Amino acid sequence: MNGNVFIIGLGLIGGSIGLSILKEYPEAKVTGYDLKAEEVKLAKALNAVNRTSSSLREDAEQADLIIICTPVNETENLMKSIAAFNLKPDVIVTDVGSTKKNIMSASRILTEKGITFIGGHPMAGSHKSGVSAAKAFLFENAFYLLTPGDSADEKSVETLKNWLRGSKAKFLEVKPEEHDHITGMVSHFPHIIASSLVHQVKQNYEKQPLVSSLAAGGFRDISRIASSNPSMWRDITLHNIDTLKDLLIEWQQEMDRVINMLEANNADDIYHYFSEAKKFRDAMPILQKGAIPSFYDLFVDVPDYPGVISEITGLLAKEEISIVNLRIMETREDIYGVLTISFQTEEDRKRGANCISSVTDYDVFTV
Repeated sequence: MNGNVFIIGLGLIGGSIGLSILKEYPEAKVTGYDLKAEEVKLAKALNAVNRTSSSLREDAEQADLIIICTPVNETENLMKSIAAFNLKPDVIVTDVGSTKKNIMSASRILTEKGITFIGGHPMAGSHKSGVSAAKAFLFENAFYLLTPGDSADEKSVETLKNWLRGSKAKFLEVKPEEHDHITGMVSHFPHIIASSLVHQVKQNYEKQPLVSSLAAGGFRDISRIASSNPSMWRDITLHNIDTLKDLLIEWQQEMDRVINMLEANNADDIYHYFSEAKKFRDAMPILQKGAIPSFYDLFVDVPDYPGVISEITGLLAKEEISIVNLRIMETREDIYGVLTISFQTEEDRKRGANCISSVTDYDVFTV
């Protein structure tokens, strides 16, 4: 597509969107704006943008698509500024915020002037921040939720999807309230739980410092998201506070249930509690088409020597078996030194297991 794209905010998300647009449409003019001059320079060097902006107003007024990639509070302020500009009549304005009800309400300052606003939320990210962590494939196979405003017609929504085609994301259109409840449950609420777990370990660390050395495996997996940007999560929490309060009350009730179960000391009840959770989680429809990617993990008990990972990936590449993710599980409660390979489909996982087992004597298993 030919046209002018203006990205405001050149962090992880803004940079990744820019990379994906220029990969798909190298002829497009993608201009980047950020208050941090170093981020702007780095974005240009990484080809996340091919032009840099020195004037928010001038580049907004020339844009066919404006993508606001800033924290939600700042997004609301930017919409007020943009609404005062002389924008193109057919411009599309979108954002990438993790909450949508307040954003869509704030967007009325644009839509009342005839400007098309389409709320957006790519459900992918990283514990890393900044444009240096940006990747063109960050959103590949991730869900990208759209909340079109009343002024957004189908043609505008399709135009936005076309601009973002290079992201290879899966687009879903939802209502703002529905978005905030769903993301509150699967994204915002887990972040609070992860942070509270870290706080609990921190308190225990003061009594027993060894806990920090042994905190691996399950703790690492659950607590990873607690390393995300605290300013961003402060804003997200404040924008979805009612949903989160309801979810936390439900969580307290669930924890009371667990305490009662433990006090009863009933082995069958404890087993069924874990068993029911496993069955439901394994069968959840979101594993196929929701916020949790459809990844199928294969575990390989490999020896510790240089080149063993490239050996495994080389075997899979030779058989043209694609992998989604790769990591080492360094220490876990019941597993030591295991290579975890994630596949997109169950068929790929089976092929991968057969491939590795047929030419090595490494222990290959699933859980």
